[in-house]
Amino acid sequence: MTKVALVTGGSRGIGAAISIGLKNAGYTVAEIGRAHV
Repeated sequence: MTKVALVTGGSRGIGAAISIGLKNAGYTVAEIGRAHV
């Protein structure tokens, strides 16, 4: 089964760190934020 995470504020700061950690743990990550990365 595919693991998917939706992270709000994922473009910088703690949200970005959480996004990276989840991706490294095997999740497919969707980010919502104000900045384009």
